[in-house]
Amino acid sequence: MSTSTVVETTSILGPVRQTYSGNADFPPMARAFKEVSQVVREMGLLQRTKWFYLLNALGIVLALGGAVTGFILLGDSWFQLLIAGALGLIFTQIAFVAHEAAHRQVLTSGPANFRLARILVGLVGMSYSWWDNKHTKHHGNPNQVGKDPDIEVDTVSFLEEDAAKSRGLIRLITRRQGWLFFPLLTLEGLNLHYLGLKYLLTKKDVKGRWIELGLITARLATVLVPVFLLLPLGMAFAFMGVQLAVFGVYMGAAFAPNHKGMPIIEPGARLDFFTKQVRTSRNISGGWWVTIFMGGLNYQVEHHLFPNMPRPHLAKAREIVRDYCLSNDVPYTETSLLKSYVIVIEYLNRVGLSAGADPFDCPAVAQFGRA
Repeated sequence: MSTSTVVETTSILGPVRQTYSGNADFPPMARAFKEVSQVVREMGLLQRTKWFYLLNALGIVLALGGAVTGFILLGDSWFQLLIAGALGLIFTQIAFVAHEAAHRQVLTSGPANFRLARILVGLVGMSYSWWDNKHTKHHGNPNQVGKDPDIEVDTVSFLEEDAAKSRGLIRLITRRQGWLFFPLLTLEGLNLHYLGLKYLLTKKDVKGRWIELGLITARLATVLVPVFLLLPLGMAFAFMGVQLAVFGVYMGAAFAPNHKGMPIIEPGARLDFFTKQVRTSRNISGGWWVTIFMGGLNYQVEHHLFPNMPRPHLAKAREIVRDYCLSNDVPYTETSLLKSYVIVIEYLNRVGLSAGADPFDCPAVAQFGRA
């Protein structure tokens, strides 16, 4: 008997049903992770790569120094918005390193990595405790209903049952959320700052609460004071708007392709580790430039299997995992960056049907008329 959950909602197309994947959909792969991890360890792919992170840190420091120098030299000029955009890119690169430090990829000891992660997350204006709590749950149960916070509704609905419950303005957004996804990401930077502060100010028993609040306050002062002190008021607000928008879009563009549109796991499913991580993750092809752009998140399958593997080793691990999947008839998902965005948009539009959208409702057609 199938254990899949069926959700029925009402739309102009009639019932919309979303079927979650469960134990019956995936054959058990109990020995898979053990066999793959043995090869990975024998090849030394879990060893630290201090040289890489030193070069990465040097590049970030030079880029940050260049942005600050440009800010000072440009003065009262609308070209400052280029500096704002550059800062959005730099802060995202810092966030990538913070993510790797939190996974113990950068330094030798766990405590040192966690201290580094807390500092770096604070430097981009976010709460490490909030992010770590959310991200740990995601890694343990990617795309599993009720267990993965990354598929919980937050303006955008990732599950049809959530889309069906939307009301008011959110319902209007949900109906076209695929088309609106990237425009909405311009607000994600502000949202990440807000959620982190909310967590620190309202959550009980937060370890390192005052350290993080101090880091965020110092970071905000370091950015806001010179911007609003040295630039005209309108230009200062534009500067911060561009910086936050670029940061939000870049973060979303790097993280969204990894799991959206992959199988959704039903709440009660108990899958083996290898199946759970491989079948819910998507890799992005493209080589070294994609790795730089996405901070190593393009190797999402390998990252989920070996979260403490340093970024430079992920490409080699990909060959091992992909060959194992091919030999054992396990689907291994990999696509181009552009195609992944198309998949995400199509998936979100399909989910949006539960809020009453018409799948043939194209914004261009609505504006210029039907043929």
